[in-house]
This record gives sequence, structure tokens and C-alpha cells, in this order.
Amino acid sequence: MENRTEISTLGEFGLIDHLTKNIELKNASSVVGVGDDAAVIDHFGKQTVITTDLLIEGVHFDLVYTPLKHLGYKTVVVNLSDIYAMNAIPTQITLGLGFSNRFSLEALEDFYEGVYAACEKYGVDLVGGDTSSSQKGFIISATAIGEVAPYKFVKRSTAQKGDLLCCSGDLGAAYLGLVFLEREKRIFLESPEVKPDLEGEKYVIGRFLRPDARKDIIDFFEKSGLTPSSMMDISDGLSSEILHICKQSELGCLLYEEKIPIAEETRRAAFKFELDPTACALSGGEDYELLFTLPPDDYEKLVLNEQISVIGYMTETGEGKKIKTKGGNIFDISAQGWNAFG
Repeated sequence: MENRTEISTLGEFGLIDHLTKNIELKNASSVVGVGDDAAVIDHFGKQTVITTDLLIEGVHFDLVYTPLKHLGYKTVVVNLSDIYAMNAIPTQITLGLGFSNRFSLEALEDFYEGVYAACEKYGVDLVGGDTSSSQKGFIISATAIGEVAPYKFVKRSTAQKGDLLCCSGDLGAAYLGLVFLEREKRIFLESPEVKPDLEGEKYVIGRFLRPDARKDIIDFFEKSGLTPSSMMDISDGLSSEILHICKQSELGCLLYEEKIPIAEETRRAAFKFELDPTACALSGGEDYELLFTLPPDDYEKLVLNEQISVIGYMTETGEGKKIKTKGGNIFDISAQGWNAFG
């Protein structure tokens, strides 16, 4: 029997002290951190970027197959991804947690271990938060704060006709990781004695349980003197995000199926489930890659980065939002992927 410390033995302030006792502030902008009534941040003449995420057990995550350490890491990463999507650098994060008495102190320590690992990797300070008991389940509210040089932030609404449509990394992996974990959960619930069979699927499962935010792409823009004309992160699937950029920039687009970056491991996983890899990339979600547009003149700089794919270009709004398949057919893009019946 593992050690189990009831949280009630510490009280709320004792719990916060326990979980935050080793915090070291790394950013000069973090003036006052955990331990006072509020944090104090000074971004020294830069603009402040703020984003909030609410994650609820049973809606956004399933603790049957999500280790708490991974969940802590992912909580931070998904928030930082939104800051990077504004072409900004994340500097601080705050975290509110609600949990029922089924969670022990050791469980919360696991969660925070993941939080601190992500903060360490991305150079972000945890500067505040709150804990509360909840009737049932685990509830997480995270707010990330970042900084950007004045008016260097990038919105979704500023793409231009003729811009190249680009994305980072590869797509569809996280969705297939989820499909595998859901399958193993079903098998486990029906036959608990059957050991999970996740061999060979480390890549897609890792992309789902422990994603990373694309700080490297923002660093590349800075070094190369590139500023995207529009940008957002891919959390709901490529097609849904492309439609956001088109709608908010009042443009159409042409996307090429053959240009969508899909890892070999993702293709294999898709075929195992008799799914179309392109459909997984278009409507899967939770990849936390960046989707952005750049003027065609920047193409020479772009191709120096192997982590960036040019997947299409922006058109007049009247030309619609289209995808050209490998077979040469053209379909309308819908939020679910593409509409082959349009």
C-alpha cells in the first residue's frame, strides 16, 4: 500500500506552502510571486499578453489513462502555446485547482512535478494560484502571462491575399494517441486482467499525453527577422483553425492535401484503425502546432527551417476555402475536415 497523506491534514495554506516551497523566480519581470495577496509583474515597456484555460476532468481529460505528472505538464504547455501563437514570450503562469477528497497529497505532488518540469523547460515562473475542494473530480484553471515588444503581437485577422499558409511540426498524432488510449481503456474496463498493448505507439501517445509548445518556431522568427501576417495554435484540428484565419482575415484559401505534414508513425497508427491520416490531421486537434501566414517574399527564409511546411496560400474570399486532394479533386474545407459532398 503506497503512502497516502490526506490533504485535510495540511489545511489550505499549509497545502499551498508545501506545493510551492521550492519556487525560484527566473524572470526579472516577476517582482512578487507566490506567498502574498497577489503577484506583481513589470514587463519593462513591453506589452502584456494574457490567456486562460479551464480544464475539467471527464470533459478535457480522463484520469484512467492520464498520469497526473503528464497532466500538470500539459496544463502549462497548452496555455503557453496560446502565448506563442501571439508571437509573444510567456513569462508567468498562475494555477487554480479544485479537487475532491479522492486526491491525496502525493497525487497533487505528482501533478505539480509536471507543472514545474514545464515551467523549467520554458523558463516560466509560477507566481500564484488557488486551491479549493470540489464536489467531485479535478478542475484546473490556468492563466499564462507573456510579453511582446510593442505592437509585435500577431493576430488571426491580419493575413493578406497571396500569403503562404504554413504550419509547424506534424499533425494528427495527438488524435491517434487519444484513439489508442480510449481503445485500451475500453478493453481494461471489460477485462482488467488484459495488459495494455501500447507498444509501437509511443510517438502518438506521447504527442497526446505530453505535448510541447513551439517556442523554437517563435525563436526562429526572431532570429530570421520574420513576422507572420497572422497566426494561431492548432488545438482543434487544422481545418477548424484555417477557417478561423479565413473568417477573421476575410479571405479564402487553397490547401494542398499532399503538403500537410504527417509523421510516418501517425500514418501507421491511422491505418491500424482504418482511419484516413489526412482526416486525422484536419479534424483531430490537440497537436499544439502553430498555423501562420507569411508573405511569399519570405519563402527563402522559411525553407531553412525543416520544422515548417508550406501547405497552401490565401485567396480572395470569393474563391472559397478549398482543399486540393492528392487525386486532384477540389473540395470545400469544413470544420470537420473537408466536405466531399459540397
